[in-house]
Amino acid sequence: MYILGISAFYHDSAACLLKDGEIIAAVQEERFTRKKHDASFPCHAIKYCIDEAKIAPNQIDHVVFYEKPFIKFERLLETYLAYAPKGFINFTKAMPLWIKDKLFQKSSIIKELESTIDKNIFWREKLLFSEHHLSHAASAFYPSPFEKAAVLTIDGVGEWTTASLALGNKNDLKVLKEIHFPHSLGLLYSAFTYYTGFKVNSGEYKLMGLAPYGKPIYADLILEKLITVADDGSFQLDMSYFDYASGLTMTNKKFNKLFGGPPRSPEKKLTQRDMDLAASIQKVTENIVIKLAKSIAKETGAKNLCLAGGVALNCVANGSLSRKKIFDKIWIQPAAGDAGGALGAALCVWHLYKEKKRNILPEDSMKGAYLGPEFSNEQIESELKLCKAVYSKLSNKELIDQVVNALCNKNAIGWMQGRMEFGPRAL
Repeated sequence: MYILGISAFYHDSAACLLKDGEIIAAVQEERFTRKKHDASFPCHAIKYCIDEAKIAPNQIDHVVFYEKPFIKFERLLETYLAYAPKGFINFTKAMPLWIKDKLFQKSSIIKELESTIDKNIFWREKLLFSEHHLSHAASAFYPSPFEKAAVLTIDGVGEWTTASLALGNKNDLKVLKEIHFPHSLGLLYSAFTYYTGFKVNSGEYKLMGLAPYGKPIYADLILEKLITVADDGSFQLDMSYFDYASGLTMTNKKFNKLFGGPPRSPEKKLTQRDMDLAASIQKVTENIVIKLAKSIAKETGAKNLCLAGGVALNCVANGSLSRKKIFDKIWIQPAAGDAGGALGAALCVWHLYKEKKRNILPEDSMKGAYLGPEFSNEQIESELKLCKAVYSKLSNKELIDQVVNALCNKNAIGWMQGRMEFGPRAL
């Protein structure tokens, strides 16, 4: 049985293909289009997955999308109604686009599949939908080496959910608790990403990288004014400081006043204040993740923890959590963001919809995350000639000697070998 998983239309679109539950291929669309965080329908990624499996398109048994577009549209609509009349002008401008993209997304996906793969296949019968955070949870638990584990997912927002606790046992996975929009740790972090002059859904890693250069002098202010955190780690935002629910920006004038000025323009030089803001939101994020983990361990008795969702890309918070030894072992989905949702959705169909047993491997079943395309020497040389590059072709011994000499001289090495990794970085 072949199951094709797809994530698309928000950021980091991707495709994944399973063969009888085994991950054959998984790759982000950006790797082909060279558009960072490409959100478009993953045409190239899908074609690659089919080619890698060496199958005909009609051999695909199911196609599954990583979230439920109609519920997402419902959230957008209900949120604007809840905040009305605030944001009404933005609402009227955005509504035609939302109706096209969200309300009729099923038809859009079918059309894309017809044009990308084969128009003669009746895709409507094969198409299924998962839930956003269930896809995240599945991407974390099913490939993990654990028979049983608690699963924590935290991101900006899926349909309604911004954080969830699930419990995995063999091939079963159940979501036990959720925190709902607009209260979101991911969106709080993104608000500071925006405020310090970086791009939302792209620059969060820069904010994390900036944090060590600052001091968390604003952490207490954040906890006093912006977010209320309960003993179990659950949280609630004071939405009077944010505009993301009804406007076109993450923060507002009240937020600006609290931190002493408007957001940094991207072209302006970074200051110590920006570094201190980064250190502060990083500390708050780490403390909330640790509180959630402690509560989960106490409530579930689980010895293992799996993580996914955009906030699980915060490897500094992951490191802090690991050092606390709250769980015996932690396993993190390498493609923790929306790209991994394609994998999780496919695994949901195999294990939950089809009720198939897991094949639990001692390390994990991600194959080291080497799930993308690879290139032969002949392909590489052909491409180099095509773009008239200056290059040398070395024997293995010459290559090793040159690399060793370069490293001894404290130079950096770019080394490409084998299949491309799925996900943005090692976690």
